[in-house]
Amino acid sequence: MGGSGMSRAVMLTGTGKRYDIVSAFAQHATLVACDPNPLAPAQYAATVRTSVPMIKDPQYVPALAELVERHDVGAIVPLTDLDIDVLAQARADGLLPALVPDPEIARRTYDKYACHELLGEHGLPSPPTVLAVEDVESWPVMVKPIHGSGARNIFVAHTPEQAAFFIDYIDEPVMLQRLMDGPEFSVDCLGDPDGHCLNAIPRTMLESRGGESIKGTVIADDELVDLGRRVMEAFGVRGPATIQAFRDRELGLGITDVNTRFGGAFPAPMYAALPGRTYPELIVRMAAGETIEPHVGDFTAGRTFTRYFWQLELDEDLQPTGRDIVSPPGPPAPR
Repeated sequence: MGGSGMSRAVMLTGTGKRYDIVSAFAQHATLVACDPNPLAPAQYAATVRTSVPMIKDPQYVPALAELVERHDVGAIVPLTDLDIDVLAQARADGLLPALVPDPEIARRTYDKYACHELLGEHGLPSPPTVLAVEDVESWPVMVKPIHGSGARNIFVAHTPEQAAFFIDYIDEPVMLQRLMDGPEFSVDCLGDPDGHCLNAIPRTMLESRGGESIKGTVIADDELVDLGRRVMEAFGVRGPATIQAFRDRELGLGITDVNTRFGGAFPAPMYAALPGRTYPELIVRMAAGETIEPHVGDFTAGRTFTRYFWQLELDEDLQPTGRDIVSPPGPPAPR
């Protein structure tokens, strides 16, 4: 494995409430957390927390570039969909060391219908998907926003009349996708700066809330591992991606979403990765210029995660008090 071996900082944008992700990175490197909201809780797990302009502000990229210079940042990873295309263009322009795909891939994976077409162009399975009711070949279908996120405005339509109602009801462009009748899975993947897939770790979707997986189990499924690897390398994805798919009884696997960022179920690949090969550790090594050998399928299956809520107390100056509502934090000691 080559590389400089010199530790460099990592920057996460749009940190929001993803305390789990920020704290995992902060264990291995200087971590710069960016969010427009000074109350975003995940910032408080970082080495450096800072507010930045809104994504649409022309000063957004210059502000990130200044932080990169000041803190010697070797990799930027977005935690939401909102700035992936901005970071992709800035990376292509040589302005930011962002672990994101090329601009066209960023644009087409954010547009769910364009992503369906992109999958088809690469011979990758996607459920039958159309833009107009008259083009639907079989019912029922999912009526989904083309730029949707967080399971917003997704409805099942069993008839053309129901589909027409939902199209009129949803106040944004939508598409109609065959309702897959089998179980849903996600594959948590990581790509290197050259778009090589380093690992692909599949999991079940036991329960989701607001479009985010909150319970699931890592599984050994060679077909899903291979599907994740194929998508990553066809699209040349750099950094993390979460690929969602159903296994339909008639059609087999069909990919319904490609998110080029960490998914809600970030704990799953953390628990399943072998020592030294968690995704934050690999990204820290890539930030330092190290070349990582691909190890697709190398993980521990059978690990289950179940996510929950917690909080921070801040003083009058919005600084953490270190106090918790249980003392000491965590479960009580065994009696």
